[in-house]
Amino acid sequence: MSQYPTRVTESGVSVVRPDGRLNMVAAPALRRQLHELVDAGNTRVVVDLSATEFIDSSGLGALISGLKVARQAGGDLRIAAPTRQVTTVLELTNLNRVLATYDSADGAFDGDS
Repeated sequence: MSQYPTRVTESGVSVVRPDGRLNMVAAPALRRQLHELVDAGNTRVVVDLSATEFIDSSGLGALISGLKVARQAGGDLRIAAPTRQVTTVLELTNLNRVLATYDSADGAFDGDS
């Protein structure tokens, strides 16, 4: 299974960067990776979608699942730099109201402690 590149910002935020298609094939790996990050104590997570060319309902489900576990652990999950296709899907599903979107992964938690 795919393990997406992960890094930690200076402020301790974990950033995951899925690439390509986030569909029913790839979504389970992202869901698992997000859960593992939170289980390891990384409760502030950003999913950098700048390299994600396509997302479907399975990909959205992985993001919502990650959001849920992060919030249950006292943190949050935010998304950064979504491509046009991802932005369109978020708007059509109204998930842009649930998933906070930021221009950059490094700025997603600016102002938060």
